[in-house]
Amino acid sequence: MATDLEHARHTLAHLLAAAVLKLHPDAKRTIGPAIDTGFYYDFEFSSPISEEDLPRIEKEMKKLLPTWTSFEHKEVTPDEARAFFKDNPYKLELIDDIVAKGEKLTLYTSGEFTDLCRGGHVDDPSHDIPADSFKLDKLAGAYWRGDEKNKQLTRIYGLAFANAGELNAYVKMLEEARKRDHKILGPQLDLFVFSDLVGSGLPLWTPRGTLVRNLLDDFVWSLRLARGYERVEIPHITKRELYEKSGHWEKYKDDLFKIRTREDHEFAMKPMNCPHHTQIYARRQFSYRDLPQRYANTTMVYRDEQTGELSGLSRARSFTQDDAHVFCRLSQAKDEFLKIWDIIHEFYGAFGFTLAVRLSRHDPAHPEKYLGDPDKWKTAESLLEEIVHEKKVAYIDGTGEAAFYGPKLDFLAKDSLGREWQVATIQLDLNMPDRFDLVCANEKGEKERIVMIHAAIMGSIERFLSILIEDTAGAFPLWLSPMQVSIHPISEKHADAAIKVATELRVAGLRVDVSTGDETIGKRIRASETWKVPYSVILGDKDIAANVVSVRKRGGEDLGQMPLSELTSRLRQEIEQKK
Repeated sequence: MATDLEHARHTLAHLLAAAVLKLHPDAKRTIGPAIDTGFYYDFEFSSPISEEDLPRIEKEMKKLLPTWTSFEHKEVTPDEARAFFKDNPYKLELIDDIVAKGEKLTLYTSGEFTDLCRGGHVDDPSHDIPADSFKLDKLAGAYWRGDEKNKQLTRIYGLAFANAGELNAYVKMLEEARKRDHKILGPQLDLFVFSDLVGSGLPLWTPRGTLVRNLLDDFVWSLRLARGYERVEIPHITKRELYEKSGHWEKYKDDLFKIRTREDHEFAMKPMNCPHHTQIYARRQFSYRDLPQRYANTTMVYRDEQTGELSGLSRARSFTQDDAHVFCRLSQAKDEFLKIWDIIHEFYGAFGFTLAVRLSRHDPAHPEKYLGDPDKWKTAESLLEEIVHEKKVAYIDGTGEAAFYGPKLDFLAKDSLGREWQVATIQLDLNMPDRFDLVCANEKGEKERIVMIHAAIMGSIERFLSILIEDTAGAFPLWLSPMQVSIHPISEKHADAAIKVATELRVAGLRVDVSTGDETIGKRIRASETWKVPYSVILGDKDIAANVVSVRKRGGEDLGQMPLSELTSRLRQEIEQKK
């Protein structure tokens, strides 16, 4: 497209609405913005449509496009706008809102289609938007204005890019992403399951999945242990007063699961751990010599997400944070940040992720969104800027991305499909120590306000696993694979030798299974590939006679014959190095 892509996407939302109304004249249109990959428009249809209707709507869009040679806009009075949209309650509600804000009402027209809009379109859609640069993608349900108490509408999503090549590349990436969807692969690989009886957004972990979770958590803990962290544990509920004091209740009260006791006290399921950890620090008076205090806690938290926002492990109502909090003097904060930085890079380096850094600051134009005074924010943000400069990394300026209590360094990773994810985060908090009056005794015996550092390496084990499953297509590295080696005796007479090999590998600390049954050796090896087992060992007459094993690597690479001791050494080395 020769013009601004966002304007083109906004224009296509109008074109979509025009096409829908041509084919479904009784449909009621609502809103249709541009989004990162294209556009959408929400409709109320008198009878349901399906994704099978999308090609027909797309064809109508492309039929209308040559007739859209300009955009004309007209400022109208509230009465004129209401008269134009008299049969559309959604537009009438929007008109009332615009009038209440004292803003102008404008109608934009292209071709025969007119819509209520603030503007932001291409000048000549027929010229500026190639017909092969967009396509309709999918349907979804969407509540009017995002409120589940309102009517559910039908949202039609479209994709739009600068040209056909970029569109086709993105569609190809989407197809590959669907093959790797963790919501499909996770149950197929028997890692987790959802139950209607338990509830949506509440994943249940199988033995295989629990093993993977524990291995990840153990890895993070080993990195923290080496840097002086201690484990703590906390309850899953708390009195509301704790979150009122921390400031979370006011900001997140609608996102909390609340509990009313038989004595009429109000409790909440914890949505985060930091306020609890402040109370562990506050249990006694610490001297400056005792600092830093570093507390690590892997624990589940709970948030009352709306059903329509849930998405597998990526967005759940219960999820596990590998959380840690450091209580230290301001003069110690930089060193503590650098320690956590090293943990993050060592952890993500084991999976081949390259990390970008975003310095997430507060938005000074909206001070009401944050706790604390401007001087504290300036001090905290300056310290974080000093850290990224010392690390000599280019960083993204994330103004407006700070937590409500402090600035943070966010680490962003790209997966094998080129998608970017926010993963780890380190947050500097000068506000919660104030709210809970957290201090140490300094060299003069006086009370000195401390600072608090929040650090999550995976952030959420569930969300990290959703990324990792899709990045690897479920083919985890050897150290993380639930089953590491499958042993395949060629026939029943080789079963005893297979069991002996399995025993020796298990003694060496490997996770092993032996395939048995009536299936052919080929079928059993293919089954191991389906389960993403990293190594297969085949045992037949020649292997047993030569006192060797035949080894295949996941993906079909034949490593040939080798002594069992050589295979064991190779696998142990691969595990230890976390290749």
